[in-house]
Amino acid sequence: MSDTIESLRRKINNASDLQSVVRTMKALAASNIGQYERSVHALADYNRTVELGLGAWFRENRVASPIAERNETDQADAVGAVVFGSDQGLVGRFNDIVADHAIKTLDALTGKAQVWAIGERVHARLADAGLPPVGLLAVPNSVQGITAFVAQLLFESEGLQADSAQTSLWVFHNRPMAGALFEPVGQRLLPLDAQWQDDVASMRWPTGNLPQIVGTGPETTGALIREYLFISLFRACAESLASENASRLAAMERADKNISEMLAQLNSAFQQLRQTGIDEELFDVISGFEALTTSRPRRMDGGEGQIQSLSDGNREREPDREKSPSV
Repeated sequence: MSDTIESLRRKINNASDLQSVVRTMKALAASNIGQYERSVHALADYNRTVELGLGAWFRENRVASPIAERNETDQADAVGAVVFGSDQGLVGRFNDIVADHAIKTLDALTGKAQVWAIGERVHARLADAGLPPVGLLAVPNSVQGITAFVAQLLFESEGLQADSAQTSLWVFHNRPMAGALFEPVGQRLLPLDAQWQDDVASMRWPTGNLPQIVGTGPETTGALIREYLFISLFRACAESLASENASRLAAMERADKNISEMLAQLNSAFQQLRQTGIDEELFDVISGFEALTTSRPRRMDGGEGQIQSLSDGNREREPDREKSPSV
């Protein structure tokens, strides 16, 4: 079915409206990326402060079970995993990539896996892969919502540690890279890595005053570890949100390009169809004009023939006038 000028005009208007929405989403995604990246950079100072505190503690104490690293022969009774995804679409393969990475890593671990899915999209992906999550949490929609979200997540993870004597805690998320790229990463938060403890313990205190640890026992250890977990989960959430918006920005850029190409084709077809209509009207005018101009000489020829015949008749009667007697 051929398009008409009106149908093409409607398609052009609809495509233009859709392009406006796409460009608005591009602007929002770019703005969100900057906010989440700045939150990660701001977290670096707080992270250093917590690491200095942990380093001072590790130099005098060693963290005991269940949060210290065990021998390789030991096996965890339960493996807790937090997988960050998205609630909204238009992010390409963002959820598939992080879900596949989490599934591959958890399959290689021993112990019963208990997964918390962050986002409905990744929840569906994990369930389809045969790894149904035990919990579902909504993705924070702003930087201000990350703190309350991480607090709730820590509460859930503490429940897992209370239920099992030996547990490990993993976090999986997409980490932004240069441009609009990202990569899936997995980090074991618990038990604490022995090499990481040595690195933190070897950190030099920034001043000449030796640190003094207030309080001893599991209360101090638990407070320091909770801050470490808070920072790790906060960073993972912010990086995941930055990657999500980067993926959405790339998808919107592709959509904007496709819409621009479609608009160019529609405008070209509209101009061509409009020019065809104008040409047809001009041809009708020219045909009418030619019909008028070709019919007028025929009437004039007829008139000249009549005039010529009258002149001949007069010339034939002129001799009679010469023969008439003069008075």
